[in-house]
This record gives sequence, C-alpha cells and structure tokens, in this order.
Amino acid sequence: MDEARIPEGRRVYAIGDIHGRNDLLNILLEKIVQDDADRGDAKSEIIFLGDLVDRGPDSAGVIETAMQLKQDLGDVRFLMGNHEEVYLKAAEGNEKAARFFNRIGGKETILSYDISIKEYMELDNEELAARLPDLFPASHVAFINDFEDMIIIGDYAFVHAGVRPDVPLSEQDPKDLRWIREEFLAVRKAHEKVIIYGHTINDDVVEAGNRIGIDTGAYYTEKLTAIGLEGDQRWYIDTGA
Repeated sequence: MDEARIPEGRRVYAIGDIHGRNDLLNILLEKIVQDDADRGDAKSEIIFLGDLVDRGPDSAGVIETAMQLKQDLGDVRFLMGNHEEVYLKAAEGNEKAARFFNRIGGKETILSYDISIKEYMELDNEELAARLPDLFPASHVAFINDFEDMIIIGDYAFVHAGVRPDVPLSEQDPKDLRWIREEFLAVRKAHEKVIIYGHTINDDVVEAGNRIGIDTGAYYTEKLTAIGLEGDQRWYIDTGA
C-alpha cells in the first residue's frame, strides 16, 4: 500500500459516511477547501463514499449541500451506498422498502423533509409508503439515481462497502459494493487496487494493507473523516476534537 499512488497532477479527497450530519459535512468541506489551497496547484476532486442519508437529523440538507457542491465545483463524484439504495426503493412507494428504510434510520431522513412528527406518527406503513414519492423531491431522487458503484483512480478503487474477494473489479456485483462486510474484511491478500471504503464504523481510520476504511461513525461520534491523496502521499482530515 505504501507504493500506491494516483496520477501526477491530481489530488483526490474522499469523504466517509455522512448519515444526515449536514453540520459536520459543511465543517469538513471548509477544512478540505483550506487544505487544498495550502497544498498548491493540482486538479482536485472530491468523492463521497455513500450513505449521505439516514440516522442523522438532516439528510435532506446533506443532499442539498452535495447538489450545490457538484454545481459549484464540477469535479465531485458520488458512490451509491446501501442507504441510498433503500432510499430509492422507498421513494417509489414500495411498502416493504419503506418499512425496511424506517428500520435502518430512514425515520430521521423522512422527518428532514416537509412532514411533521405528528403526521408521521399517524401514518401506518401502507400510508407512509404512499406518501414518500411526493415527500422526496424529484430533484433529490434523480440526483441519487446518478450515483456510481465504483471509482478507480491510479492504484486505488473507491467503493462504499468493499469488494467480493477473488472477483475482478470489472465483474463486481453492485450489491456487494454496497452491502458486503465480513467476507471483505477477513481477506488480507492484495486486491487489484487498494480499496478505499466506508460502511463499517471504526473509532479511527483503518489501514489494513489491502484496504483503507474511513467511516468513523459521524452521526454519533461527531467525527466525519476524509482521506486526501496526491502522488504516493495520503493524509486525513476530520471534524473530531
């Protein structure tokens, strides 16, 4: 991993799971902008590793911030997390998906839109599922629908959850890229690329030779983390104390 590098002239920042913490996202983005300015000229880009939504209090705000950032900077890319996958299914009015969405932190996402806690509590599962297609703005749904499954830059592959071991990166199942955990974490041998991922929460960044995990549980730890990459260098920026 120490020899992994990205192409000359480029600088990449990747942001871990945000989970509705728009406040922390804005703090981290300010730090990234300052870090980028301090490091001098390069073609800079930002990658979001997925799970922008659920659990935290302002998923709608996170989506708005992300959309505005994409509009302002252009070189911003987004990976589809498992929570975005369920969000999109719930947005179709699918009752089973809406029920599951609620269980994994979707309640907080729903309440970040234009619905009162009173109305939310009065809706049964079927009524809630029917309400979601109108509640979630079409612009948010379209934006999330365009999220990518994997991004490869130089010697790094960026995914949300991980990769299926012994399967070429070009043949990975999107479900694995969004949901895999134990099978990916248990493998120590090298993959085609060093995998940078979120999805699995740790107290701090995990550097494990074949992978780098940067999900530091922002929605409850207050620590949202990003990795910076340039040439063969890497560094970390976070919102922790």
